[in-house]
Amino acid sequence: MGTIEEKRDKHFPLFAHDNLFRRLFSSPNEFNSYVSEGQTVADLGCGPGYYTLALAERVGPEGKVHAVDSDEKAIRALERKADKRGCHNIEAHAASAHDLSFIEDGSVDFILANGLLCSMAPQQHESAVDEMKRILKPGGKAYLSAAKGYYSYMSKAEWERILEGFRVEGRGDGSLLGDRWAFVSKKQQ
Repeated sequence: MGTIEEKRDKHFPLFAHDNLFRRLFSSPNEFNSYVSEGQTVADLGCGPGYYTLALAERVGPEGKVHAVDSDEKAIRALERKADKRGCHNIEAHAASAHDLSFIEDGSVDFILANGLLCSMAPQQHESAVDEMKRILKPGGKAYLSAAKGYYSYMSKAEWERILEGFRVEGRGDGSLLGDRWAFVSKKQQ
């Protein structure tokens, strides 16, 4: 009997995260309407900060953004960008989203997990989702998305199982090549 090969998180080249082509289809400010000044945000799978910097500007100096990515190079690139802009409300963490122990329970108003789970090692999906639920405030919201197709570590069935653990407020299955997405909150206990 063969053993199941453990897959690792996928890391994409930094230029793939922030370039003119991406900006044609997705604004860095795309998720700003979900947050307001003074809030705490977690950008999970932040890469070099495509959305992070805009979110940090939106929550202002009284707010905070936890920027988390398992790619150390991406985190260092984000830190350089934040320093250059004088953005001091970002806490950058080179870590996997399956262990967010550096973020307090129930402390986050909004989680952005855009393309996170489909890039994470499959054996870590459940613990990453548990961590999201743990850090989300009562009444907090999260935006989750997962790519479809051969380059994704997530099947449609697993996506549906994950969504069952949340209260789904909006969702979409994307176009033929588009991502699945959902706007969710914690289920009431």
